[in-house]
Amino acid sequence: MAKALIVSDSHGLREELLVLKKRYENEVELMIHCGDSELQTNSKELEGFVTVLGNMDYLGQEFPKEAIEMLGTKCIYITHGHLYDVKMSHLSLAYRAEETGASIVCFGHSHIAETYEREGMIFINPGSIRLPRGTFEKTYAILEAVGSEVSVIFYSLDGERIDHLTKRYTV
Repeated sequence: MAKALIVSDSHGLREELLVLKKRYENEVELMIHCGDSELQTNSKELEGFVTVLGNMDYLGQEFPKEAIEMLGTKCIYITHGHLYDVKMSHLSLAYRAEETGASIVCFGHSHIAETYEREGMIFINPGSIRLPRGTFEKTYAILEAVGSEVSVIFYSLDGERIDHLTKRYTV
């Protein structure tokens, strides 16, 4: 089983990122930050994370606008989402992810925790560990991939599983 920790929109939080890193350091192969960390690119809190540039990342202008990572056999496209107007529609994001050959898309920006499948592609927004929208819970996600089975499990910042957001896919 291949696993990834996915966070986004931490907006300056430091200790919380360190806690999540320590909680999952021996459980995941990949740690993803979907932008708006508001930290510098060389900050110890982001060490080990694949981090992309968010619209509020003025200190970390060197972050890439997008990243492509492999988790087992799954290709993951990572971006913040502001460049694709994800608060309006996910269509442009879907087109870009398709261009990269990704089967999983990780993004942030809206602060809304969600996951869904569209035409064989899985979309994951882990929400925000600082300023959630659509829920009171500060959230992050764990992606688990085994063969054609993919699970997206959401957790509150304190580590409690959020079952109503969690989904399993076969792709």
